[in-house]
Amino acid sequence: MIILVINCGSSSIKYQLLDMKSDDVYDLLAKGIAEKIGLETGRLQHSVTGKDKFVLDIPIPDHKAGMKLVLDALIDENHGVLKSLDDIEAVGHRIVHGGDFFSGSALVDEEVLKKIAICCDFAPLHNPAHLLGIKAIAEVLPSVPQVVTFDTAYHQTMPEYAYMYALPYKYYEKYRVRRYGAHGTSHKFVAYKGAKFAGIDINNSKIITCHIGNGSSVTAEVNGKVVDTSMGFTPLEGMIMGTRCGNIDANIIPYIMKKENLTPDQMSDVINRQSGFLGLSGKTSDAREMDELANAGDPKAKLVLKKLTYDIIKNIGSYVAVMNGVDLIVFTGGIGEHNSRLRRRVCENFSYLGLKFDYEANVAWGVDTMISLPDSKVKVALITTDEELVIARDTMHIVLNEEE
Repeated sequence: MIILVINCGSSSIKYQLLDMKSDDVYDLLAKGIAEKIGLETGRLQHSVTGKDKFVLDIPIPDHKAGMKLVLDALIDENHGVLKSLDDIEAVGHRIVHGGDFFSGSALVDEEVLKKIAICCDFAPLHNPAHLLGIKAIAEVLPSVPQVVTFDTAYHQTMPEYAYMYALPYKYYEKYRVRRYGAHGTSHKFVAYKGAKFAGIDINNSKIITCHIGNGSSVTAEVNGKVVDTSMGFTPLEGMIMGTRCGNIDANIIPYIMKKENLTPDQMSDVINRQSGFLGLSGKTSDAREMDELANAGDPKAKLVLKKLTYDIIKNIGSYVAVMNGVDLIVFTGGIGEHNSRLRRRVCENFSYLGLKFDYEANVAWGVDTMISLPDSKVKVALITTDEELVIARDTMHIVLNEEE
C-alpha cells in the first residue's frame, strides 16, 4: 500500500511517501519538506531514495498550495516516483493533540475533525495547521482515505493521580484541563524498539524514554504502558525547549502580565515562542548553534545546556522513584540522537543505580547503539525514532480493516 505521511506545521509541510508491504517490510520512496509557507519566498526540498535532493524556491501562499507543490513533485517526470496521484492509496497525518477523545489512530470523518478542532485550544501552535493539511488533501485527493495519529494517544494509560492537576475539579469537567503529554508516537516507537534492541521483555519492563529536540519530553513506561510524562495540558510543560519555557511558577504569568501590561495572547507568545533556549540565551533556539556558542565560551549558552541536562536528570530521577527502579533509559529525538556530550552528562548522574556508561560507544551519531556496558545494571540505548513509520503502519491497518 502506497501511503503519504503528512506532518503539517504552522508554516511547513513535512512528508514521506512509503510503500508499505507489511509492518516491517516497506520502502521509503521519497521524503521532503515544503517550508516558509505564507512568507514572501517559500522552499520545497524533495528527496527521492537513491537520487540527489531537488530544491525549489517559490512562493507558497498557503497549505493548499504547499500540498499541491508536494503532490506535483511526487509525479514530476524528472524527480517524481509515481506515475499518477491515483497511486496514492491512503494519507496519514500526525496530530499533536487529541485530548482524551482518542486512545489510538482514527479514520478521518466529520466527527473526528470536530474533536481535533476542539483540541486547537490545547495545541494552538499545531492543531490548526494539522486541520489545514487534512483539508488540503481532501480538496486535492477527495477519494483517498485519510487517517490521523495522535501524539497524546499513547499517554492515555496514565493513572488519574498522574494526569490530574490540583485545580478546582470543575475545570476538568468543563474544559478538560488535565495532563495529556506529547511525542507519544515517538515514545511508543522507541520504547518497543529499544526493549527489543536491549533484549528486554516489554511486558515485564520499566523504561524511561527521553525524546530530546526543539521540543522535549521524558516518559515513564511500565510493561509498555505510560504511567507519567513530562509534558502536560499543552506541549509547554516540562523541561526547557527551543522556544518554550517548560516548568515555571504559575504566578510568574500574571506577575509579568501586570508589569508589562500584556494580554493573555501576548503572554502565551512569550512563554511559547520567546522563551526556552532563545529566551535564556538571547541568541538562538537551535541546539547546534547553542553548542557552537557554548564551545566559544558564551556563558548564557553554557547555562542553557546545563539547564537542559539538569532538567533531563531531574525527570529521569523522579520517574525512577515512581517506578521503583528502571531497566532501560532511551535517548531519541534530534538532540538525543546526535549529542553525545548531553547523553554522557545525564548518565554520569546515575552511577548510584549501577549504571555503567560506555564512553567509546557513546560517540555514536544517529545510529541505534547500546551506550551502557554489558555488566551495567541499567541499560542505556540511543534509539532512532521514526514517527512517520508508526503513522504509516496505523494508516495501513485502519484502511485495510475499513475495506474488509
